[in-house]
Amino acid sequence: MALDDRTRRREEDPHTGAIAEQFDLSVVVHRSRFEVDLNRERDNAVYLTPEDAWGLDLWEYPPDDEVVQESLQLYDAFYSNLAMTLDQLTEDHGGFVLYDIHSYNHRRQGPDEPPEDEMGNPVVNLGTGSMPGKWRPVADAFLDTSSRHQLDGAPIDARENIRFKGRGMAEFVHEHYGGVGCALAIELKKVFMDEWNGELYEDKHRELTEALLATVDPVVAAWSASAGE
Repeated sequence: MALDDRTRRREEDPHTGAIAEQFDLSVVVHRSRFEVDLNRERDNAVYLTPEDAWGLDLWEYPPDDEVVQESLQLYDAFYSNLAMTLDQLTEDHGGFVLYDIHSYNHRRQGPDEPPEDEMGNPVVNLGTGSMPGKWRPVADAFLDTSSRHQLDGAPIDARENIRFKGRGMAEFVHEHYGGVGCALAIELKKVFMDEWNGELYEDKHRELTEALLATVDPVVAAWSASAGE
């Protein structure tokens, strides 16, 4: 790999797993997205060209097919294990809501440059691009509850499909479980850290975590009502 560790890390999701782990049931992947990106379609899950990865010069020499296939085996194993978990949740509870949590950079021009325009970069971006219409109340409950919480003294800017509409994970859930399961593709703007040096802003990280946890009861209530229709 041609990327240095700092550049690679900046494009991953530092400190985001710690948010996911606060939920009662969580799956946190301890793999680099540069090995295999589990939130992309299988055919695009291994980055081979700069166009696959934000224009970055990825490889000193490209990975051979054997390496690619090993990465895809990880991809297949992950989704197989996820399916077993979702099958069990469906058997036990009739269905589920999956919070597909990611984070994204908003200072790509450099550490000393201004952040990207706030209008196009909400603090919480909810992707609903593949969501079945029956789960509309679930998305509304999530957005409404998120927006009523504060981050650093101001209401959280939570909007839908501004930067991201959701990709492989949400698409998988809605394709295979759309009648009983709803995936909320959640992208958090990295306001809870310095995306260039990795420093965590603990107060903002805690506030954002608490805001997400506060959405659970309203979201579950909306899911229950929608599932019963």
